Amino acid sequence: MGGKKVCIVGSGNWGSAIAKIVGSNAGQLDKFDNTVNMWVFEEEIGGKKLTEIINTQHENVKYLPGHKLPPNVGVDEGPDGLKLISDIIREQLGIEMSVLMGANIANEVADGKFCETTIGCKNLEKGQILKELMQTPDFRISVVQEADTVEICGALKNVVAVGAGFCDGLGFGDNTKAAVIRLGLMEMIAFSKIFCKGPVTCATFLESCGVADLITTCYGGRNRKVAEAFAMTGKSIEQLEKEMLNGQKLQGPQTSAELHRILKHKNLVDKFPLFTAVYQICYEGKPVSDFIKCLQNHPEHM
Repeated sequence: MGGKKVCIVGSGNWGSAIAKIVGSNAGQLDKFDNTVNMWVFEEEIGGKKLTEIINTQHENVKYLPGHKLPPNVGVDEGPDGLKLISDIIREQLGIEMSVLMGANIANEVADGKFCETTIGCKNLEKGQILKELMQTPDFRISVVQEADTVEICGALKNVVAVGAGFCDGLGFGDNTKAAVIRLGLMEMIAFSKIFCKGPVTCATFLESCGVADLITTCYGGRNRKVAEAFAMTGKSIEQLEKEMLNGQKLQGPQTSAELHRILKHKNLVDKFPLFTAVYQICYEGKPVSDFIKCLQNHPEHM
């Protein structure tokens, strides 16, 4: 007792995956309090509360089935223009914030498959404490000070992944998807330079939070998967989200709408044709087949 207290807010597949790592490390390191509290939106699974299942079976049977959580992770019930989540929490709670983003598909992290991730922390000393809490031999962490850039990468990559999914659904190949990833990365960098406070350097986009997370999301994430089905079936995004995601939420389309409002306000829509095409296809009825035109006529090719 007496070490730094750790809690996890949220118990989706990623929250549960990181709980395996954090719970194990906190249980072994004297620097941290042994008990790790997890806050959960209560649900009933087969007539039993999800909190009760996690506390008795040490497994999130809905969002990360097949993986045991350390017994020191217990559960408390929580209450029911683009703004960084870290900014909202900082304003509401008055605490310093850091962010973790990377090429980290939750099931693979939980399986202990090797991956890298990035912690964005303006205070490098505090970043090292977070690294100690979360790093394992198979979960390798870099700490960078451009926290806003790290976080915005995590939002923007989901929009690009929707575009990648459109290409998959339309039957285009890996060459086309590579173009989507490259052009999407260029728009991510350009938008970050407009939006983020403080410096934005290309080096941050070479960390796991940047190009690596973008690649894995464009090949393996839920935004790509649902966008592919959207292009193939003609069903709405909302309908596919309900059918395919087992209660998880899609981030890409909603983020594209928030981006579009900002770009329209700044009269920059024409500078971001990939982001704009994703928005128009998701919300304005633009045919998904027109997505390729945004690649063919991208300013990068003019």
